[in-house]
Amino acid sequence: MSADAKNMHSHDTETAHARLAENVKIHPNCVVGFKYNKTSKPAQIGAHSTIRGGSTLYADVEIDHHLQTGHNILIREKTRLGKYVVIGTNTVIDGQVSIGDFVKIETNCYIPTHVEIGHRVFIGPNVTLTNDRFPLKMRESYEPVGPIIENGVTIGGGVTICPGLRIGKGSFIAAGAVVTKDVPPYSLVIGVPGEIKPLPENLREPNIALNWESLKDQLPDL
Repeated sequence: MSADAKNMHSHDTETAHARLAENVKIHPNCVVGFKYNKTSKPAQIGAHSTIRGGSTLYADVEIDHHLQTGHNILIREKTRLGKYVVIGTNTVIDGQVSIGDFVKIETNCYIPTHVEIGHRVFIGPNVTLTNDRFPLKMRESYEPVGPIIENGVTIGGGVTICPGLRIGKGSFIAAGAVVTKDVPPYSLVIGVPGEIKPLPENLREPNIALNWESLKDQLPDL
């Protein structure tokens, strides 16, 4: 957590507890710091964050400054978010997830447990990541393993990524692709199942949103 932590104040109710840094805006009908067990620690929400109506953030969540959410998002326990993260409406982050700085996750995405997402990543709408190779089968050997999304990756709308895969740095996953194997750095993936090709030169520039232009001195190197 950033230096904001020392300036946080408590936000406690019977069902939720959190520590909020300065200028955190929580819209109506939100639960921030949902107490899922007796030992859960307060959620920590960094400065200048906005959490929009209908959203639920569990306890044991740590979020750096300038989070922006849509409506009705869910972030479950033991999730860590970096700075300048955007989480779109109706997106679910199912806990035990790590997300870096300057990440945009669009509407209706599903992020299961045990996923790692690097810095300057874009995840388009209706993307599904998975963490179970054989759902409801072979439960005696079941171990959830989510994808690892490296720095600078772009994932188009409607993509599905299978469990335990590594999506290499700077890669571009085209809309609607189904990714069934590891993707080397700076690759382009198209179709079902995903065909892996070298990334064209015009797609090799680092991810940058228009509203990041004024923050270039804070952007992580890729």
